[in-house]
Order: sequence, then structure tokens, then C-alpha cells
Amino acid sequence: QVHMEESGGGLVQVGDSLRISCVASGGDISDYKLGWFRQAPGKEREYVGSIMWTKAGTPYPSYASSVKGRFTISGEKAKKTSYLQMNNLQPDDTGVYYCALSLSYVSTDPGTYYHWGQGTQVTVSS
Repeated sequence: QVHMEESGGGLVQVGDSLRISCVASGGDISDYKLGWFRQAPGKEREYVGSIMWTKAGTPYPSYASSVKGRFTISGEKAKKTSYLQMNNLQPDDTGVYYCALSLSYVSTDPGTYYHWGQGTQVTVSS
């Protein structure tokens, strides 16, 4: 059973940067796409971006339009680790950030993801 764990959240100011991490354990994630999501209070879980790797380990990230240009997803398949680098953070970026896995390489629907972590809180204060 794969277990996902996020870390690195915190309280930051508008315009600050923050990097959060996701580590998978307990199984092979080679065939999966790793997705990043966030959920603000009272709102639905929102797709932030994702990363998948070729067999050789070359990463291919993709992003939601709301974060493109500010957020960068990286990671190493062999280490079963992904990072979400967030720059120029805004109050709308506040929420609990999650990582999860999907067998669909195209889906951004959280319903097609599983092995969700507990999440890490990111709060952007103005």
C-alpha cells in the first residue's frame, strides 16, 4: 500500500515563496502520475498541477492556469519524491495542499486520484 506524505507548509506573507514536499513510501509509483491539489476552507479540492516521468526518469510537469508561471513542480521518480515550489504567493493560494497518485495521465479530476496524503497547510497573510 502506497503512503503519501506532504510536508513544508507554513505561514507566509504575500509575495513570499515556499517549497513543499511529497514523499511516497510503501510501493512503486513508476506507473502513476503524481498530482498536487489544494483545498481552501469551504471550497472544493482544486487541481494545482502534476508530474509524470518517462521510464528513464525524465520529468514532465503540468500546471493549472491559476498557478502557471508562479509554481514549479519537480521531483525524482527513483526517490519517489516531488516538490512544489510556490513563488509570489497570494492570499488565494491559502489552503491545505495535498499530493496523490493517478493512473490517468490526463486527468485533473481529484476523483481519479488516490493514495491521498494528510496534507500540509499553507497560509498566505496579507
